[in-house]
Amino acid sequence: MENNDLFDILKNKQSELLKRIASIENDFKKGRSQDFSEQTTETENDQVLDEIHHEAKAELQQINGALLRLENNDYGICIKCEEAILPARLAALPYTDRCIDCAQ
Repeated sequence: MENNDLFDILKNKQSELLKRIASIENDFKKGRSQDFSEQTTETENDQVLDEIHHEAKAELQQINGALLRLENNDYGICIKCEEAILPARLAALPYTDRCIDCAQ
């Protein structure tokens, strides 16, 4: 895969995650219902949103790292063993920073 294509894929995913994070954060800022039964449902939803928020931020951090590695010409090299990451793994997880062996 060409670096320009990869850059575009990562930037698009970065943009998508930033929007998702902003949307979740805006939802957290909304007021809650006065109805007790509604508050219970909203609390459960908040727990799910909190987990999605956490996962999105973690994925965003990985994407930012991949963009930095692209910029520094270190993309596709395992940060642990310094061997090349297989192209199939990079195609599946373009932001991965470890080869399959080091990831396990």
